[in-house]
Amino acid sequence: MASETSGDGRDDGQHGGRTGRYATDQNAVDTRVQEYYSGRTGWDEHARLTVGSAQGRVEHTRTQELIRQHLAPGARVLDVGGATGVHAAPLADDGYDVLLVDPVAAQVARAAQHGTFEARVGDARDLGGPGLDLADDEFDAVLLLGPLYHLASRADRLLALREAVRVTRPGGTVVAAAITRLAALVGGGYEFFPPTAWQAILEHGHAPDDIGFPAAHFHDAAELAAEAVEAGLSDVVVHGIEGAAGGALERVRLDAPEAPQLIDAALTLARVLSTTPGVTDMSQHILAIGIVAP
Repeated sequence: MASETSGDGRDDGQHGGRTGRYATDQNAVDTRVQEYYSGRTGWDEHARLTVGSAQGRVEHTRTQELIRQHLAPGARVLDVGGATGVHAAPLADDGYDVLLVDPVAAQVARAAQHGTFEARVGDARDLGGPGLDLADDEFDAVLLLGPLYHLASRADRLLALREAVRVTRPGGTVVAAAITRLAALVGGGYEFFPPTAWQAILEHGHAPDDIGFPAAHFHDAAELAAEAVEAGLSDVVVHGIEGAAGGALERVRLDAPEAPQLIDAALTLARVLSTTPGVTDMSQHILAIGIVAP
C-alpha cells in the first residue's frame, strides 16, 4: 500500500522509521548537519574519502574523474558544500581557481588550512547571501557534492540547483551529487528500519529522522535528472559513481592487502557501467552533470 503524502509530495510522517517520522523539518535537519560535521559526533568526512574504506577511495577517485572531464585548464570552480576541501584541494593543486562554500564553520576553517583556495561559510540555497555575495555567471563550473542529501523538500533542492545555475556562466557546467535510495538499505540499513520505512525510502526517497546520518532525501537517477532539468540545466547525464560494488567495499579497509586490487576492479566496472540504465541506481552515490544554456 502506498503511503499517504502531503500536497508537496512529501510523506505525512506517520509511516517512518523507529519513531514513525521522516526528516521533513528542514530546521531540524540543518541543526543535525551542524552537529554531525562539526566534529562533535566524532565523524570525519575528510577521512571517510581519503583513509577510511575502499569505498571512499573509489567514490573520491571516480568523482574527481567525472568532474575533470568537464573542466578546461584554469577553470574557476565553486565547490558548494565542499566540507574540508577533500575535492577542492586536489583541484586547486592542479591549477583550478577554487572557491569552497560550506555551512559548517569548523569545516570551512579546516578547508582554509590548505592555503591553496578560498573558503567561506554559506548556504547552497542562498549563494548571494551575506558573506558570499556571488554574482551571476561568476564560475565556469559549480559542484554540489553534498547539499542535496540534506534538503528535504523538492523546492529547497531546486533552489540550491537554481542558485548553482545562476552563478555559472552560460555554457558552464553544474555537477550535483545525490545518495541513492538503494544505498540507504545497503550495509545493514534494512536491519534498522521496519518495512514501512523501506517502502518510503524506495518509493519516495523519504529519510527517517532517527538515523545517525542527517539525511533528508534519497534520490533515484530519474528524479535527480528531472530536478536538474527543472532547475535550468540541459544535456543532463546521470552517472553512477561507485558502481554496484560500493556497498561491499565499505567493509574493506583501505589498508587491507586486498584493497588495491578490489579498488581497481570496482573502478573498471564503475567506468564501464557509469550510465547503464538500472545499474546507475545500484551505486551508493550518483552524479548529475548538466550544462547552463548559452
